[in-house]
Amino acid sequence: MAAHAYDIVLRGGLVYDGSGSSPYEADVAVKDGLIAAIGPNLPAGREEVDARGMIVTPGFVDIHTHYDGQATWDERLQPSSWHGVTTVVAGNCGVGFAPCKPEDHDRLIRLMEGVEDIPFPVLTQGLPWNWESFGEYLDSLEGRSFDIDYATQLPHAALRVFVMGERGANREPATEADIAAMAAIAKKAMEAGAIGFSTSRTLNHRTSDGQPTPTLNAGEDELLGIAMGLKAAGRGVLQVVSDFHPDPAEEFAMFRRLAEKSGRPLSFSLVQSPKAPESWKILLAGVEAAVDAGLPVKAQVCGRPVGVLFGLELTLNPFSQSEVYREIKDLPHAERVAAMSDPDFRARLLMDDAAPRGPFAGSSLRAWDNMFLMAESPDYEPTMDDTVAGIARARGVTPEEVALDHILSDGGRGMLYHPFLNYADGNLDPSYAMLSHRDTVPGLSDGGAHVGMICDGSFPTSMLTHWTRDRTRGPKLALADVIKMQTRDTAQAVGLEDRGLIATGWRADLNVIDYDNLKLLAPSVAYDLPAGGRRLVQKAKGYVATIVAGQITYRDGEPTGALPGRLVRGSQAAPVALAAE
Repeated sequence: MAAHAYDIVLRGGLVYDGSGSSPYEADVAVKDGLIAAIGPNLPAGREEVDARGMIVTPGFVDIHTHYDGQATWDERLQPSSWHGVTTVVAGNCGVGFAPCKPEDHDRLIRLMEGVEDIPFPVLTQGLPWNWESFGEYLDSLEGRSFDIDYATQLPHAALRVFVMGERGANREPATEADIAAMAAIAKKAMEAGAIGFSTSRTLNHRTSDGQPTPTLNAGEDELLGIAMGLKAAGRGVLQVVSDFHPDPAEEFAMFRRLAEKSGRPLSFSLVQSPKAPESWKILLAGVEAAVDAGLPVKAQVCGRPVGVLFGLELTLNPFSQSEVYREIKDLPHAERVAAMSDPDFRARLLMDDAAPRGPFAGSSLRAWDNMFLMAESPDYEPTMDDTVAGIARARGVTPEEVALDHILSDGGRGMLYHPFLNYADGNLDPSYAMLSHRDTVPGLSDGGAHVGMICDGSFPTSMLTHWTRDRTRGPKLALADVIKMQTRDTAQAVGLEDRGLIATGWRADLNVIDYDNLKLLAPSVAYDLPAGGRRLVQKAKGYVATIVAGQITYRDGEPTGALPGRLVRGSQAAPVALAAE
């Protein structure tokens, strides 16, 4: 029998190539991990995928995830790999696990537990800690196989504690010697294969015992010193998250100076905050001015609210701080559900009107005017009539009763959704403006993190379903543009020039999607982390096939067993024949 010309042929799909151009019907052939041919009536492949009536896209590149721990114990970087993602970038927000001295293991775990809601026992049991330097962390991942490619950044908090010890954790100013040491390590990390460097300047990021992240008020001299370490290496991107408080223009001006003096590409997280709902416009104007001046600056934005989920299986529920609830909070799930369903206990619980305490709980746990019922088909742009308060008014009951009934539904698995960013106006018009801007890229999915409160690793799917097909409350985006945003644009933003485009010679990272029937499912809870830890997961229907490095990794949402994904060390050049395009 004659050998097949190709390993795989995607037959007759509508190709959206990632460039933003109009789609076209064609076969796409794969051989030796690369796209080998595109055109009509290509010869047979060893394996064929019927893509007729489907769309064919490049694999999605998610540049804002937190798989730093999961990548050390898990082969499948889910939930991202359920959503057409073929490359992830971790190490965002200044948190991670390398470099790290043995005596600081618990310190970094507590930081990740607090910032990214990954439980201490999960990380304690899951992390092998077979590294100290950042390069050794990469070496520990080098031999591992994944369902998608994995790249990571040097996290500022780990770097600061490694160099400064207790002084770094306590946010003391760095000395010239400290800065020189951090810059040298940053240079070495980039040369070892870090995709970049990340830092955090937000009070939302705290250790599990309530302390601010070590990098919160790091001086400009420290940040610039590290950025110059990247410049010395001649590689690496800068990633920043900040509250931009009290003066967003002044804070952005500092970031602009970092990009200007180091010459390294810089991106930062841009969201609409309810505390300052117009500040995003100031920041976006700053990005535009910086880019017009020739600086490599981007804003990372997201296409739906950043929202917290509440439920009895999750980190918090609206009754978490009730003294009545505390009587049963340590019981197994089924026993708590039974207790809360008892009429006498229910009456006592609903009568406990003690206000939640703490900055987050106080503003969120009973935010009935901005809390929604999570349904089997999630709606991430609900109307104010759909709030818990609105439903309560329509039913003639209290919001507490509506919330309690819902979290007890489905055997106590019902969830409530509280959008706390990008929804100050009660709609996603600000997200539309951000996504439509020339100087932004999609980001902020946080895949692998916030395992008991947030489940946004599904962003890539909702970008397709909501913005190009299902939105009813405002303008939509073109499908070709959205595919470009989360393939070519995100890949280029972090220097991965070998992927994100369907063209001959490029990496064969591809999706075949039943676009008309693509559907995002409701979040659910899985108990599959180390130490039996639980996490939020979210699946989708409509991904007919996902291909990574020329191998089919998922068919109809189910893993095939292929694990072609590998650690990506640093930026990647475009195929030589197309590098000049």
